[in-house]
Amino acid sequence: MSTGKENLELEDDFVAEDADDAEAPVEVAKTNLTKRRIIDNFLEERRLHKQLAEYDFDI
Repeated sequence: MSTGKENLELEDDFVAEDADDAEAPVEVAKTNLTKRRIIDNFLEERRLHKQLAEYDFDI
């Protein structure tokens, strides 16, 4: 019966390792999302500058 308990402990350790592995892609996803937001903000700023340059102020 002691071997059954040891197997349970090994399974718990295995689950803990899976949880550690699952966290790594989340960090990458956050980094990619941050980069995408920076790019989107930069493109929006360029679009606004272009609209401002083309705006007819003589109205």
